Amino acid sequence: MRPTTWLLGAALAIVMAAPASSVVITSDKGGQIGAYVTRYTKVRRSGERVVIDGFCLSACTIVVGMIPPERLCATRKAVLGFHAAWFPDGDGGMKPSREATQLLMKFYPPNLREWIARRGGLTPKLMLLQGRELAAIISPCKPTPEGTTAARSDQAKPSRRAPATIAPPAAAEAVMAR
Repeated sequence: MRPTTWLLGAALAIVMAAPASSVVITSDKGGQIGAYVTRYTKVRRSGERVVIDGFCLSACTIVVGMIPPERLCATRKAVLGFHAAWFPDGDGGMKPSREATQLLMKFYPPNLREWIARRGGLTPKLMLLQGRELAAIISPCKPTPEGTTAARSDQAKPSRRAPATIAPPAAAEAVMAR
């Protein structure tokens, strides 16, 4: 084998083995389900890992079902917030949507759907998942030697933040204000 071919092959192997970048969710209040389906479809296709490192509320939570478990982790600061889906009514209020709530539930993996069902299902009231209960559903992120967290055992540092969110529900605003 020629030395240049060998060097090119070795360089390509290093690049291919290098961990992909990570999307880090630190404070996402949620928004429209369709926008999150689009966002997480792109992340899923990109091969990026997702680190939940703070609040992931409302429609943000579909990340749990859209990103493969081996590319998703949660830090100790992670908090997921669930509630029934709703649409704005003409008076600035919220109108619950059974159909959209059922759609939302279809995104979640079975263990998360079971957790929600044990708590009475999705209602207009915000239901929080964190700590040990969250770690039973989403793998905890592993600390790296640099003190940061990485998805699973990979040593990649998070390289970009999740994009800004869309119209947060009032319940999410109250939680974020704490």
